[in-house]
Amino acid sequence: MAIELFVFYFLAFIAVGSAALLVAMRNIVRSLFLFFLTLFALAGLYVFALADFVALAQVIIYVGGVLVLMLFAFMLSNKTLLNDVKEGTFGLPRWPALLVVILLGTIMGYTFLQFASAPPQWIRDAEQENRIITTTDNTVHYLGVNTMTRYLLPFELVSVFLMMALMGAAHMARKGGKS
Repeated sequence: MAIELFVFYFLAFIAVGSAALLVAMRNIVRSLFLFFLTLFALAGLYVFALADFVALAQVIIYVGGVLVLMLFAFMLSNKTLLNDVKEGTFGLPRWPALLVVILLGTIMGYTFLQFASAPPQWIRDAEQENRIITTTDNTVHYLGVNTMTRYLLPFELVSVFLMMALMGAAHMARKGGKS
C-alpha cells in the first residue's frame, strides 16, 4: 500500500471517528476538543484533494478562530452552566444523529459507486483540456497571490467575522461575571 493511501485513510478515519464520537459525547469540553480534531483532519483531507486554499481557510477560520473562541466562551461561562454539564442535563436524543449518519453514509456510498463506474463529465472534460492540477504544481505561490489580490474582500470579511465573534465572547464573559 502506498504511503499516500495510508495517510488518506488515516485522516479519513480520524475525521469520521472523531465526528461520530463528537455526536455521541455528552461532555461539552470533550466535544469541543473532538471538534478541533475533526476540523484538523478535514483540513488534511482538503490538502489531499489539492484544495490548498480551502485547507488554509479551514485551519485559519475554523480551527484558529471560531473553535478557539467557542472554547473561551465555554470556559468563561457562568458556573451554573458548568454544573449542568457535570450533571448531564444537556443530553440530546441520539436517534436524530444516527439518522443523519445513515443518510449521509448512503449518499456517500451511492456517490462512491457512481464515481467508481465512470468519472463524471466535468472530470473527463478537464482531462481532455489538460486542466488537471498535479501534486508537482506550485500552488502555494498562487495561494498567496490570490489571497492578497483576488480574494482580499472575503479575507477581510472573515477577519471582521472573527472580530465580531471575539466581541461576543468578551460580552458573554463579562455578562457571566456580573451575576
